[in-house]
Amino acid sequence: MTYVPPKAYRNARFLNSYRARPLRILAEYLEPYARFRDEKVRDTIVFFGSARVCDRETALRAIRKAHSTMTKQQARRLLRTSRYYDDARELACLLTKWSMALSSTPARFVVCSGGGPGIMEAANRGAADAGGRSIGLNISLPFEQLPNPYITRRLSFEFHYFFMRKYWFAYLAKALIIFPGGYGTCDELMEILTLNQTGKFKKKMLVLIYGSKYWNEIINFDAMQRWGMIDEHDRQWIQFADKPKEAFRIIRDWLTLNYPSVPEAP
Repeated sequence: MTYVPPKAYRNARFLNSYRARPLRILAEYLEPYARFRDEKVRDTIVFFGSARVCDRETALRAIRKAHSTMTKQQARRLLRTSRYYDDARELACLLTKWSMALSSTPARFVVCSGGGPGIMEAANRGAADAGGRSIGLNISLPFEQLPNPYITRRLSFEFHYFFMRKYWFAYLAKALIIFPGGYGTCDELMEILTLNQTGKFKKKMLVLIYGSKYWNEIINFDAMQRWGMIDEHDRQWIQFADKPKEAFRIIRDWLTLNYPSVPEAP
């Protein structure tokens, strides 16, 4: 019998080899591009924040089930940070309701998260509470971060390359909301600020830092400016908020001002 080799684009061994890495990278650009185009998603509001927080009810259950001193400490810390989960959920709901009221075509300012648990889940959950769509840009990790169940199915993505995931975070975003988080959140915050500072964005971008008590302890922007490492101009894109309704008003007013094609909020 004559051997018929597989076509190159069906050759799984080749496609998963280092030689085909450029094809895999290109696929993580083209496939999301096609889906966003099909779903008429033009711009997003991105939520960044820790995967390690949970809602208040889950935190209270963890406290009740705690058996050791260390576990109780961890559970109490969960309770202390649960307000950020609940605030992110409320804020995403407010933004989604506002966005849906702007146009009959549901394409403006779609809530977008990293697709996993914690603040990411809260953002997608809040959009679902409002009856709207939301995006999840998940990343495959060794400990298998799974997509949360609140993402709109057609807008759920799974990335292998961090830099392609970051591209899609930045490319469609008109505003970013930075909730308390760790290394990943700080990385994403600083990268966006750097792109703004160096003029790589050809659009206006709001960076709203949520939770001033946490962030003022983690990052001292005043010290950066005092030492001459940044100046007042470099801080023009940053705003702070500590309540969901306060954050909503800042984002709504900023988007309405800087994207005048958006009608005034009712």
